[in-house]
Amino acid sequence: MIVLQSGIVTLAGIAFGIAAALASGRLIESLLYDVSPRDPLVFAATTLALLSVAILACWLPARRAARQNPIDVLRMS
Repeated sequence: MIVLQSGIVTLAGIAFGIAAALASGRLIESLLYDVSPRDPLVFAATTLALLSVAILACWLPARRAARQNPIDVLRMS
């Protein structure tokens, strides 16, 4: 459940980021050397890397929390 909810937020952020990158591509076109501001390979690689890191960052703590015994956690607090 936690990974799904964080995945939805991550996908929304990626969609917004891609839209912003496409919209601002003409502004940074003069700063790029030998790369198009709308290069699909760059967009795909960055999206995949960001999605992988975000899912891993949410999955590891969720897995650790799921392994805990709820009674022990309640007694500790």
